[in-house]
Amino acid sequence: MNLSPDWVPLLRANGFEAVHWSVVGAYDAPDTEIMQWARDHGGVVFTHDLDFGILLAHSKHGGPSVIQVRTQDVSPEHLCPIVLSALRAHGQALESGALLTIDESRSRVRILPL
Repeated sequence: MNLSPDWVPLLRANGFEAVHWSVVGAYDAPDTEIMQWARDHGGVVFTHDLDFGILLAHSKHGGPSVIQVRTQDVSPEHLCPIVLSALRAHGQALESGALLTIDESRSRVRILPL
């Protein structure tokens, strides 16, 4: 919920399946519910909220993968080229289970479980 639904058509146009949580669940759902839904549906959580990385570390699960952006400007107009590049570079790791952290200058991937 902390990233714009405008990401969905951009990701889809570039070959990535995407759905915004507002279409799937309650706006006030706890992070654990979002993580469980992604795990159950083979999804990847794309977020600006650092809590998801912390939940992943504490869970010791091999998924779901989480992509967290660490920038002030999280608009698709600003970040889309950076995010797409990181997705293409780390797609295999995300399929296997990973925490991908993206900022304006680099991306880092950590294989799950953490």
